[in-house]
Amino acid sequence: MEPKLRLININKKFGTKSVLEDVSFDVQAGEFVSMLGSSGCGKTTLLRIIMGIESPDTGSILKDGKDITQAKPKDRGMGIVFQNYALFPNMNVYDNIAFALKCRHLPKEDIQKRVEETIQIVGLQDHVFKKPSMLSGGQQQRVAIARTIVLNPDIILFDEPMAALDADIRMSLRKELKALQKRLKITMIYVTHDQEEAFSMSDRILVMNDSVIAQLGTPHEIYANPKNEFVRRFVVQHLNEKVTSIEQHIK
Repeated sequence: MEPKLRLININKKFGTKSVLEDVSFDVQAGEFVSMLGSSGCGKTTLLRIIMGIESPDTGSILKDGKDITQAKPKDRGMGIVFQNYALFPNMNVYDNIAFALKCRHLPKEDIQKRVEETIQIVGLQDHVFKKPSMLSGGQQQRVAIARTIVLNPDIILFDEPMAALDADIRMSLRKELKALQKRLKITMIYVTHDQEEAFSMSDRILVMNDSVIAQLGTPHEIYANPKNEFVRRFVVQHLNEKVTSIEQHIK
């Protein structure tokens, strides 16, 4: 089966610094793949290249078998959700979600139908007429997700969307996002530095270290069989320490 997205030997330098070196991997339709790594490892640059905001120096990107390496972001059929939400502060929830559809000059009836359906999907029915300043961080992130979903992308990219939220809200939103992904069968690629986040949500995890892929596999594969010392320290050891800390706290 043709992968939904295929990256082939992606290379990128900023000046003399190599940020990505021969990065290749596939993402299947309906899959949730996390890109996990510490700051500066290249994961955000890779996400920007997939989106089309950055261009690779060499390498190719295929979507449904079609080369999109040089395609503009608006022509890639992808959505992106950022950490900072990027909501319009002067617009309420409804208008924030409807904005991109209005820019596409869709009929008013179609816009209303799609926005109302999306509001139901993300559970914002009680907040339709509120402006962002009246919403919690988790609710604002739901608006940002809804604004992307309403455009019917077949791939959604997430750039550390929960980094600014507190632990309880993050936990709740993780479950909601994973349930949403399964329900809508949308392919999702999720950038994070949080090991627990990656392991709790992903079908597969791409662990990055210093511009290269250190390991790509299911959460179980990575935990049970770390490919190298970096993966063992960065992922497995961290998770084991977290479990030990929780157990001690319970005692």
